[in-house]
Amino acid sequence: MVVRKQKKNRKYLGTRRWGVGNIKNARGAGDRGGIGEVNRLRKHDWTYITAKRRDLIKQKGFAPPKKARYEEITLERINAMGKSSVELPNHKVLSNGAIDKPIVVKAAAFSKMAAEKIKGAGGQAITMGEETKKAAAETPTKA
Repeated sequence: MVVRKQKKNRKYLGTRRWGVGNIKNARGAGDRGGIGEVNRLRKHDWTYITAKRRDLIKQKGFAPPKKARYEEITLERINAMGKSSVELPNHKVLSNGAIDKPIVVKAAAFSKMAAEKIKGAGGQAITMGEETKKAAAETPTKA
């Protein structure tokens, strides 16, 4: 007579837990703990939370990264442009490089060394905000 292969789960017959530890671990619905939005923070839906529902994560202790206020440009790049005057409304001029000839540079901001190098070469470093302040001061006000 042919001997049939025994089922693997036969070894658990007569036990309540079937090799899953505590009986609550084998309750079909998993270990979600309860119902509602709180359960979204559990491991199974964590990628959904991080992608779609970030408001459910407790915001505590960290500030968002700051955006750069200006784009940066170096004196080396300004010198390579080969122009006698350059207007850079959203840039901060940094002092890397050197200036060969006098250049008028209008920019949103300058580092101290960059302004000194431009003036040392006989050029002008004009901050865009200062230009509008000077124009406003020169125009007479109505009294």
